Amino acid sequence: MGKATSSSSTTTPVALFFQTKLLCFSLLYLLTTLFLALYHYLSPTQCLFRSSPFDHPLQTPLFTYPSSYGEHKYALTTHRSVCNSSIIFSDYRRVFKEIQELCKNSSAFTLVLRYMQGKNSGSFGANFSTQKRISYFDHSNDNVEVPCGFFKEFPITTSDRIAMEICSGVVVVSAIFNNHDKIRQPRGLGSKTLDTVCFFMFVDEATLKGLDYHQLISTKSNEYRIGAWRIVKVSSNELYDNPAMNGVIPKYLVHRLFPNSKFSVWIDAKLQLTSDPLLLIHSLVVSENVDMAISQHPFFIHTMEEAMATARWKKWWDVESLQTQMETYCENGLQPWTSNKLPYPSDVPDSGLIVRKHGLRSNLFSCLVFNELEAFNPRDQLAFAYVRDGMTPKLKLNMFDVEVFEQVAMEYRHSLNKLPKRMIKSHHFLVNSTSSCSNYLSKMWTTTQSYY
Repeated sequence: MGKATSSSSTTTPVALFFQTKLLCFSLLYLLTTLFLALYHYLSPTQCLFRSSPFDHPLQTPLFTYPSSYGEHKYALTTHRSVCNSSIIFSDYRRVFKEIQELCKNSSAFTLVLRYMQGKNSGSFGANFSTQKRISYFDHSNDNVEVPCGFFKEFPITTSDRIAMEICSGVVVVSAIFNNHDKIRQPRGLGSKTLDTVCFFMFVDEATLKGLDYHQLISTKSNEYRIGAWRIVKVSSNELYDNPAMNGVIPKYLVHRLFPNSKFSVWIDAKLQLTSDPLLLIHSLVVSENVDMAISQHPFFIHTMEEAMATARWKKWWDVESLQTQMETYCENGLQPWTSNKLPYPSDVPDSGLIVRKHGLRSNLFSCLVFNELEAFNPRDQLAFAYVRDGMTPKLKLNMFDVEVFEQVAMEYRHSLNKLPKRMIKSHHFLVNSTSSCSNYLSKMWTTTQSYY
C-alpha cells in the first residue's frame, strides 16, 4: 500500500508539469497568432477596406445576366501592393442607425438654395455668359436665385418623377447614354441597404434598345428594373446633342432630380460599386464632417495638366475650345495648385465616384460646375478647381487618395462600340507668352518641380 501511494504521488507532479507546459505553449501560440493578425489588420501595406466581422453583406448575385451581355468584360487592373492611406469602415448596424437618424433630422442639413425658375427653349441650362456665371460664385446673399438647369423640362415619365421625389434618404445614381457602358450590380451591400437606399440608373433610347436586345427589359413595360437599379428612360433628343452632356445632368444635378434626398453617391457606369454606400457616406463624408468626397486624380494635380492631356488624347474633340476655356479661367483667377490651397491636396479629381451631403455648399458647387460644363464641354475635371476656389462659401471637401477609390469600385473599359468620327479642330494645345495662362504655367512648372 505504501509503495503504491508513493508511486501515485510521484506521477502526479510530472503530469501537472506537462499540462502546465502545454498550456503555456498554447497561450504563447494564441498570443502570437493574435499579434500577427492585428499586425496584418493594421499594416499600412494592406489596401483592403475592413468592416465589422459582425456585418452580414448580401453575397448572392442581385441579378443574373445572359452571357451575351458581357457586363464584366474589359476589367481594368488597379490593385496596388502598397497603400499610403486607408480607412476602416465602422460597424454596419451603427452606421445604418446613424445615417437614418441624420436623414430624419432636418436641422443636420444647412439651408437649401433658391433656384432660378423659367423656361428657355434654347438650352437646358440657359447658357449664361462668363460674367453672368461668375456673378453667382459669391453666395453671401441667401435670397439670390442660382441658375441650376431645368430651363427645359427634364423628359422622364410621371411615375419615375414621383419615385424620385419619394426617395428621401440616400440615393445612388448612375447613367448610361449612347449605350456606352454596361449595367453592373453593386456588391458588398449590407442586409438593410436595398430596403432603404434608392438605386437609379438613367439611360437614353439607344441604351434602352440594347437592354431590350439582350432581353434584360421589355420596352413594352411602363417601368424598368434590373437588379438593384430602377431604370429611368430619358428622352435625350430633347436635351443636348452630346450624350456625355446629358449624363452630366444626373451627375451634377442629383440634388434637383431627388429634391428630398439627404445624401447621394454618384458612380460612373464604367465602375462597379463594391462597397456599401452607407459605409462610404459615413466614412468619407459624415466622419470627416465635409460636404463632399471625391478621389484625387492618380497622375495630375494641376488643371492645366488635365487640359493638355484632354487635348493630347482627344478626350474632347474641339481643342480650340479647350484653349478658350483655359484662357477664360486664367483671366478670371484660376491658379495652379500650391500648398497655399491646402487642405485641398489637388486641383484635379477622378470624378468617377462622388459622395455628397446635400446642403447649401455642395448644392451650390454642383450648380456652378454644371453651368461651366454647359458653357464649354462635359469634361468636369477642368472646371473643378476653378469653381471650388472661386465660390463662397467655401466647400468642405474630402479629396481622398486614389487607392481608396480603387478598393471601393471596380473599373471597366467603356463598351467597344463604334462611335461616330469627329473632326479634330486643332492638333495642338499652345500657350504663348501673350496668353492669359503664361503666368499660370510659369508657377505650375515651379510648383511641379518642387512637388516631385
